[in-house]
Amino acid sequence: MAADSKDINQDDSSIETGTAAVETAATETAAVAVAEKPAAVSTGKLSASELMRAFEDEQIAKQAKELPQIYVGDTVRVGVRITEGNKERVQPYEGVVIAKRHGGLNETITVRRIFQGIGVERVFMLHSPQVASISVERRGKVRRAKLFYLRDRVGKATRVKQRFDR
Repeated sequence: MAADSKDINQDDSSIETGTAAVETAATETAAVAVAEKPAAVSTGKLSASELMRAFEDEQIAKQAKELPQIYVGDTVRVGVRITEGNKERVQPYEGVVIAKRHGGLNETITVRRIFQGIGVERVFMLHSPQVASISVERRGKVRRAKLFYLRDRVGKATRVKQRFDR
């Protein structure tokens, strides 16, 4: 038994010197990690939503497409790119904005117009390459966020009052 205790004591001493080596290695690693830490703090960690928002802002800035302020109730003219064969042309689509959805890079507007007595609605992604241009023809004076009630109206009842202060 005494021999076993000697072996254990010898093993303990080697473990102690081994742990000292590990501690010094850990301290050096910690010193390096501490030295790298301030650089990481200056950039800051972003949450997933902040990272996505930053990416969307960067993509919107890259497009360099200047969009006007569009509100629900406005009459807008959207230039839509149409490809026929190998030719490309821009076709205007004019109507009343009855809804806006989402935001940032995914922002969409729903435009309603009457074509040959039938109501036609199209949804446009504002930052899509298919949308060549958007211009506001007249501002509308409305008190709702969505104008779906215009779907049930016919003729002059579908008109939206004009707003002059925007």
